Amino acid sequence: MKGLLAIEWLKVKRYRTFWVLIGLFALLLPIWNYEIASGFLQLGSKNSINIIDTAYSFPGVWGNLGFWGSVFVLFLSILVIIITTNEYAYRTHRQNVIDGWRREQFLNAKVLIVFALCIAATVFLFLLGVIFGVINSGSLDGMFTEIEQVGYFFLLSLNYMGFALFIAIWIKRSGLAIGLFLLYAMIIENIAKGIGNHFMDLPLFNLLPLQASDELLPFPLMAMAKNLINGGPSVSMNTYVIVTVIWCVVYYFAAKLLLLKRDW
Repeated sequence: MKGLLAIEWLKVKRYRTFWVLIGLFALLLPIWNYEIASGFLQLGSKNSINIIDTAYSFPGVWGNLGFWGSVFVLFLSILVIIITTNEYAYRTHRQNVIDGWRREQFLNAKVLIVFALCIAATVFLFLLGVIFGVINSGSLDGMFTEIEQVGYFFLLSLNYMGFALFIAIWIKRSGLAIGLFLLYAMIIENIAKGIGNHFMDLPLFNLLPLQASDELLPFPLMAMAKNLINGGPSVSMNTYVIVTVIWCVVYYFAAKLLLLKRDW
């Protein structure tokens, strides 16, 4: 496994797009949250109370950072698509097999890249949470309250990037794969969820591939509103965790089936 990851690192370490997309994630996530915590988003005039900035103290910081992290993780998902489809564009996937790799090893190498990006993004989010939390709380009290939301972010990242990897292996063309990924993630699934849940007592359409992990990290104010309204039956967090893991496994075996069945 270390050997596969080392080879993947050699492929991307001098690739400018790799660093640009990682840089966008690493720069925009803290800048965006800093602006929110500083009062960029508020209700009313400049002298009004900002109801969002208080959520950047412990423990609310984890939910806020997790939600916005789930937005910016799209950059890393697009990166996964690009580095995977590049293998097909430049025929390096065939060279890997000529050099002795099995098709499963090609997939496993990409999966390791996905895990590495997820771990790095989660560690980065945790460090940001500590910084924002200490600045706004004045201490580390309550730091580990609701810390499970950092784990939720890891699962969400794994879900999004795993789905992106499957799309890339299925489509094999970067532009088309990115377009389909964004279309599904931002439009198709939201429409399906809205229409499907409208006709059901239990929101089972929240268990769609990406929505299952989105439900782990909802927008904090919306989550508060739902709790106050108490709008009927809901799905438990444990269910969303299990379903997210199941979808990640499905992506892997679906991608593996594609690689084994199609012409190389």
